[in-house]
Amino acid sequence: MQRSVWYYQSQKDDWEVIEKLQQYAERYPTRGFDEYYGMIRNEALIWNRKRVLRVYRSLKLSLRRKRKRRVPARVKQPLQQQQQPNKCYSMDFMSDALQTGRKLRVLNVMDDCTRESLVAYADFSIPAEKVVTALENVIRERGIPSQIRVDNGPEFLSKVFTQWCVKKGIEIKYTQPGKPMQNGYIERLNRTFREDILDAYQFETLEEVRMLSDEWQHNYNNYHPHKSLKRRTPAATYEAFRQESHHPQTIAGASKQVLISNGQSFPTDENG
Repeated sequence: MQRSVWYYQSQKDDWEVIEKLQQYAERYPTRGFDEYYGMIRNEALIWNRKRVLRVYRSLKLSLRRKRKRRVPARVKQPLQQQQQPNKCYSMDFMSDALQTGRKLRVLNVMDDCTRESLVAYADFSIPAEKVVTALENVIRERGIPSQIRVDNGPEFLSKVFTQWCVKKGIEIKYTQPGKPMQNGYIERLNRTFREDILDAYQFETLEEVRMLSDEWQHNYNNYHPHKSLKRRTPAATYEAFRQESHHPQTIAGASKQVLISNGQSFPTDENG
């Protein structure tokens, strides 16, 4: 063997082909080699098909790549103290598991002004349809809010939820990704719920979670002295606003308690 053959290195310069294929792969990640090569020929680039295919395989573009969904840019919005109830709601999900290992989720909704827990709905799966159903039950009791503050979860980005908000005239206030304190009110309520329920009990069935969630929601609204409300309970705060405005809507008070949980309304007045 000649020494030159042993030390020979290929002088192929494929940087133009590599750059062009990388541009196509970034812009059209779901396309394949045939589409890329057709675009190359349409640009009047006379490269041999076998050469382009060799570079295509060396870049491992033949492997199917999972396309990451991008969240639209969100504008930073300060967390403002609401002066009137039923103007702005906050929503968020929590996760836990039964003793069997099956995952479950809890949807929490609160009024930013009175800090009331409006929804504490537990289920194995809570798609956007169930979120809308829970909010419809709240609206029947309290009216339509002006705003709803949420994160960028798939349930809140879905067409079902966004179109429902447009139909009701509700403005969706999305937080910036990775900034949970932009939705600090519901995050604080989540912490209380987790300490009192999810971290305090081991659940065998979903019904146990729902039963304890209903009980927790009643106690939180009627007996929890909130620091930001000058040690008043959320229900007492809502009652004070109602008396000032002479609003005819029923509040979540001690005599006529309305629990919005598990997607249903449960009146507990004298008439049942």
